[in-house]
Order: sequence, then C-alpha cells, then structure tokens
Amino acid sequence: MIATLLILVFVLGYTAIAFEHQLKLNKAASALITGVLCWTIYILQTDSPPTVTEELLHHLGEIASILFFLLGAMTIVELIDSHNGFDIITQQIKTTSKPGLLLFIAVLTFFLSALLDNLTTAIVMTSLCTKILSEKEDRLWFAGMIVIAANAGGAWSPLGDVTTTMLWIGGQITALNIMKQLILPSLIACGIPALLIAYRFRGLKIAVIPSSVCTKEEKKDGNISLFTGIGFLLFVPVFKTITHLPPFMGMMLALGMMWIINTLIHKSKEPEIAERYTVAKSLQKIDTPSILFFLGILLAVSALQSFGLLKQLATILSNGLQNDYLIGIALGLFSAIVDNVPLVAASQGMYDLTTYPVDHSFWTFLALTTGTGGSAIIIGTAAGVAVMGIEQVDFMWYLKKIGWLALVGFTAGVIVFLLQQECLR
Repeated sequence: MIATLLILVFVLGYTAIAFEHQLKLNKAASALITGVLCWTIYILQTDSPPTVTEELLHHLGEIASILFFLLGAMTIVELIDSHNGFDIITQQIKTTSKPGLLLFIAVLTFFLSALLDNLTTAIVMTSLCTKILSEKEDRLWFAGMIVIAANAGGAWSPLGDVTTTMLWIGGQITALNIMKQLILPSLIACGIPALLIAYRFRGLKIAVIPSSVCTKEEKKDGNISLFTGIGFLLFVPVFKTITHLPPFMGMMLALGMMWIINTLIHKSKEPEIAERYTVAKSLQKIDTPSILFFLGILLAVSALQSFGLLKQLATILSNGLQNDYLIGIALGLFSAIVDNVPLVAASQGMYDLTTYPVDHSFWTFLALTTGTGGSAIIIGTAAGVAVMGIEQVDFMWYLKKIGWLALVGFTAGVIVFLLQQECLR
C-alpha cells in the first residue's frame, strides 16, 4: 500500500513536470513538492523516524555534492560569459553551415566530456551555442545534441560520468579497459543522432558571427577569464584523482581561485564598472530554479531508493530477464526516468565481484547503457537538467524531437557493443 502511494506521488510529480507549460507551474515547484511528499510518506509509516531522518541526511550529502558542483560550474561559466570570454572561441568558428557547425559541436562535446565530465561540458557547450546561434529553435536542437553527446562522451571515460566513476571507484572496472571497450559504442551512440540532426539542417546557414567590439583591455580580461576558467574546470578531475575528494570540492576550490583572479583583474577599475563583473553578480544570474528542481527530483528518487523500491526493481529485472545484456538495457532505459546513480548503486549491491569479476562485460555494458540511456528524457541526467535550465528546453519538446534520436543512438551503441563482444570471443 505504502509502495503504491509512493509510486503514485512520484508519477504525478513527474507528470506535472512534463506538462509544466500547460499547467503554467514551474517544474521546480512540482519537483520540490514531490520530493518532500515522498519522504513524508516514508517517515510517517516507519517505526523508527530517527533512522529515516539519518537516511535522508545521508542522501542529502550526496545530493548537495551534485548541487554545489552544478552551482560552481555554472558560476564559472557565467563569469567567462560576462567577460565575453567565449568571443575568443566564436571568432575562430568560420563555418556558416548549420550541419557543419552541429557536427563540430557534437565532436567537441563528446571528447571534452570524457576529459572534464558530462555535466560541466554540457554547461560550457550550451553557453557557447547561445553566443553563436540567434534563433531559439536552432539553439534547442543544438542543446538536445549536446545532451546526447555529453552523456555518450562521459560513458567511456572513468571521469566523464558519475556512474562510470562509481564503477571505477567500486573496483568493477579499470580505466584502460572501459575506454578501450566503450569508445566505439559511445561514438556510435553520439554519431548517429548527430548525423540525423545534421541531415535535417542540410543546406541551411547560420548568421555570420559579428566581429567582437571589445576594447583592448576588455579583450585581455576576456582572455584571462576564459583560459583560467577552462583551466580550473580541467583541474577539477585532476584534483579528484589526486585527493580522492568528491568532485564538488575541486569545483569549490576552482570557484574560489577564480574569485581571487577576478578581484585582481578589476581592483583598479571604477567601483560601478567592477560591480558588473563580480562573482556575486554572476551568482545572481545563474538559474537557481533549475538547481532547486534538481534538488526535488533527487530527493524523490532517494526516497524510492531508501524505501527499497529501486532494489526491488533491480531484483525483478534480474529474476525476470535472466540475461546480462537484457538487464543492462532495461536499467539503461529506466535511468531516463529515475536517476542512473541509485540504479547503478543497486546493481553494485546486488552483484558482487565473485559473480561478475573486474572488467566483466556486464559492468562495461552497464556503464554504457546507464550513461547513454538517460539522454532519452531531458531530466534523465544531470547534464540534461543543466541544459534544460540554461536554454529553457520544454520537457515535451525534447521528448518528441530529441528523445527518439537518443533511443536510436542508444540502440546502435548497444548493437555495436554486442558485435564487439562477439568478435572478441
């Protein structure tokens, strides 16, 4: 009965998010109410409220680490943008062909997300596209492609996606093997949707990017902001690897260092001019409702996880499908609805290393499917949520226009992985 009620509240909340524009209710409100109601239902039926509170606080620590990471990355990108730092990149883009630009953005996003991570890359690349593209419809299509490319690029790198990182830290995969096994399937999962969208844009041109009108001093400030900002973002995965601290710690350090550099750049300027470029100003500009939306969604999913529903789902799939690859595909598709992190965590708890040893194909396949499957729905991944907030992408528009493309890429990636396994036997 309680399980049914929890699922009902989650589904109703999800529906309210999907029909945000029709209801004229911000998705953050629906997500926050859903998250709080799920935990309220859970705690009211328990005999041990302190235990539930402890579980909530444990999950809140994990959620906060993602939110602070998101906050830091968005602020650094906003700082670069406020200094017109992206103009340096946009001025180097000479093509006016929409298909050519889309393929360039897709390839850059794919490889950058493996180096940084899919969330940071999605924020940087979406912000870059807003500077290049003047038409809203074009920006939406490019944003959809960025979500697919960032998630596919993150799947094959131990630093690119949180689920791949979890499997790497958990000892289920090794860095070199995951890169070797998943580079081709991930590239296909990104490449096919990119080619299909590029075909849709065939023959179309973008407006010529106007020349920068910055003064010499403004250009210098922009250069400093861009190169230090990107440098610090690249430093985050390195910091995590060296210290083993969560990624948000590296991001907070990066933001603090950017704050110091920004203060030094503008210390000799007039106060009213310097005010325009402060970190405080950038913090005001970032999309706070999207961060609250993410909080609500993750609270709701964590309630389902604590109640044991996600573990039950993994068990049902395991008993019902009884095939490693079918289980991986199902978990990948479910990761578009509920967050892929608890699904992978449930799988790690269900299957030990004696059942599936290190670098077993089940673990590499799980990294591929849960990394790329979430692209089918825009709120299926952190990268999708960030892009949704920056570009104000409508849930239903993404589902109708981009969702099927993500599924085509997902299916193609799965097929390539399975063929690859057959060839390696």
